[in-house]
Amino acid sequence: MTDERTSIILETSLQSFFYDELQSVNRKSSSPLPNETIFYSSLVMDKFIHAKEYFEVVEGKVREKTLGLKLLETHHLESRKRKVALQDIGDTALMLCGYFSDSVNEKIVDVKYYHDVGMSAYGQLNSLVTSFYDVQYFYKKLATQFNMLTRLIQIVQSSQSSNSSQDKQDAIYIINNAS
Repeated sequence: MTDERTSIILETSLQSFFYDELQSVNRKSSSPLPNETIFYSSLVMDKFIHAKEYFEVVEGKVREKTLGLKLLETHHLESRKRKVALQDIGDTALMLCGYFSDSVNEKIVDVKYYHDVGMSAYGQLNSLVTSFYDVQYFYKKLATQFNMLTRLIQIVQSSQSSNSSQDKQDAIYIINNAS
């Protein structure tokens, strides 16, 4: 008879859960990313648990975001709107390349396309926001760390999907009912 133990996740938010998971993987890396990068990524992961974040409404119709086109259109936006759009493009690309890389590979465009769009968006955002979390050139650094960061997210996603179905249900229940 095997001793099966139920894993209980006691977190007050999904963001803190994602931060802990990313940080755990990051510590094992030969060249770990800065804490600010891990924290920012956990916020992005928390935001993108909602499916609506992957879609936009255009002319009254809901469709998947067309990140490359949105990136081109940002050049015509005023500064504040451009910042919001570039961050959304970078964050969406980060999640598509990280957490959803397997499903992206089934599309017409591959992960490399989204990778390039995300890096470009974060790089352009850096010219508008030169400091974030008191880190000079935060978004430029995020752009250069994009590949490593998506790999960390892929590892977290992979480790989560390898858990049993019951473990996932237990974790979701605990997270949803945390006070």
